[in-house]
Amino acid sequence: MTHTIAVIRGDGIGPEIMDATLHVLDAMHLDLQYVFVEAGMAALDKHGSLLPESTLDAIGTHRVALKSPLTTPVGGGFSSINVELRKRFDLYANVRPAISFPNTKARYENIDIITVRENTEGAYIGEGQAISADGTTATLQQKVTRKGSERIVRYAFDMARKIGRKKVTIVHKANILKTTSGLFLKVAREVAALYPDIGCNEMIVDNTCMQLVMRPEQFDVIVTTNLFGDIVSDLCAGLVGGLGLAPGANIGADTAIFEAVHGSAPDIAGQGIANPCALLLGAAQMLDHLGIPADAERLRKAIRATLAAKDSLTPDLGGSGDTMGFAKAIAARA
Repeated sequence: MTHTIAVIRGDGIGPEIMDATLHVLDAMHLDLQYVFVEAGMAALDKHGSLLPESTLDAIGTHRVALKSPLTTPVGGGFSSINVELRKRFDLYANVRPAISFPNTKARYENIDIITVRENTEGAYIGEGQAISADGTTATLQQKVTRKGSERIVRYAFDMARKIGRKKVTIVHKANILKTTSGLFLKVAREVAALYPDIGCNEMIVDNTCMQLVMRPEQFDVIVTTNLFGDIVSDLCAGLVGGLGLAPGANIGADTAIFEAVHGSAPDIAGQGIANPCALLLGAAQMLDHLGIPADAERLRKAIRATLAAKDSLTPDLGGSGDTMGFAKAIAARA
């Protein structure tokens, strides 16, 4: 079956890692078709908009997108292109796996943690931002809903059940944020009770961060609110060697966008040395979503084998290879 994907090549190193990723996907003969659309600074320069309607229409039509990092300029407009995409398509679940790979700079081995982060509400969205006339006081509205809490926790437990995970940790700050985080925890407990086959525990977010550093092996699936999930998932990326190995899936009821979660790295753009692994791992999440998990696993195994062989690794991984050379080494094993 042919799958058509909206492809956003992105800013900075984005086009380089996207070309590398598509090279590997094409070498796997997956019967994928691409519709190339623009967002970010490239779109602003060409269309006068960071998110042209043609791009939004393509994502809405094909329901699946693969996205390189984007740059949101400082100044007016929406605060983040990524946040705007999540709002537009109600991509309520942000799924961030952190998995150990060989020959990285990680301090741990055998990490396998998935953070499921609520993606559409809470403090991270930045609603109701205001600053007083004298510039001395800034305020921010934080909204958490029963609907948003229930569907993200259900997603985490359903995912755990589907892929054979044993435990979900509910991460919160209900001891202090008794209304917003309190509602999330209350709803999460109600949902957890519906999944007696999945282990469940609760942990305050600051303790979670400490425990992740001290004993990361105790975690399996983490589910939490938007801002906490942003922080915890990056901490988990640090356990496995950094954002260069950190993919992300943004999942809604009928649309999904897959990405590398790192930035556009303008300092190395155009040098051909960017590590494409995060976007390749995001593409593997996409293949799972498309219903071809065997191919997703084939891609992950090829990445793992290439890292183990130290074949054409990029400088951030301790090698002297380039982006496309690394991709070709992965493609040869896929």
